[in-house]
Amino acid sequence: MDRDLLIHLPVILTVARRAGFAAAASELGMSPSAVSHAVRLVEERLGVPLFARTTRSVALTEAGRALVEAAAPALRDIGERVERIRAAKGRVGGLLRLNVPNAALPILTPVVGAMAKRFPGVTVEIYADDAIVDIVAAGFDAGARLGEMIAEDMVATRLTPPFAAIIVASPAYLAARGRPKGIADLKDHNCIAYRMITGGGLYRWELVDGEREVTVEGAGSTIVNHTLYARDLALAGVGLAYLFEPLVRADIAAGRLTQVLPETAQEEPGLFLYYPKRAALAPKLRAFIDTAREILRERE
Repeated sequence: MDRDLLIHLPVILTVARRAGFAAAASELGMSPSAVSHAVRLVEERLGVPLFARTTRSVALTEAGRALVEAAAPALRDIGERVERIRAAKGRVGGLLRLNVPNAALPILTPVVGAMAKRFPGVTVEIYADDAIVDIVAAGFDAGARLGEMIAEDMVATRLTPPFAAIIVASPAYLAARGRPKGIADLKDHNCIAYRMITGGGLYRWELVDGEREVTVEGAGSTIVNHTLYARDLALAGVGLAYLFEPLVRADIAAGRLTQVLPETAQEEPGLFLYYPKRAALAPKLRAFIDTAREILRERE
């Protein structure tokens, strides 16, 4: 085996995953010129180009794709075996890449803080993304989503109990516009709408109307594509927001927000961490799961 070729394979895989030299350099802690040199060296040793480069994009060639498909699983397996050896000696380390929706960020904040204290050798990278992605193809160790949004071929572990999706507004907004008395009244209010990343449509509020479940397309003067910004707008008195209860629990307790039409609240399955079966024994992931279960249970 060509040792120079082996040494630079992680660089090749990172450039392929990040689709760019600058992004790969930032992740690897290298200069873009060093990344370019490593790629060029591997291409010279193999005698074929691995990437098709333009001023705007970097894409794998057929040879590059074949190399990545062969090398990525092998290097991932080596990395996990090294982690298990370290864990056997009481050390857990490595980069843990998680893909999570924006709504999960406040929920996971105390978990990430606890990980930093308990496992300083683990670097937790949180990639906030409301789109549904293939975490394996994108190079993530795990993802976090609502229960019904997880693919069947993934292992899922619960992070939170079920929670409600509720309508909230600021006291100032309700004083100015009045409080809706039923679902039909929502059409007369400024509802902060959410644009879905996948599909591009407006998210329909899922509500309970007596014995029935109904959906309402919240319409108003503002549309956002970031859940947490809807909370900020509600706090500012812009309108009604439809949010998961844990995100506004502290605001309601402090009187900054008020729940509207509580009888219409729809229960959601809760937040789950999911990952491919092969990753179940990775020490860094196991450490995160155990920490999350403990911290989030304490906060309920």
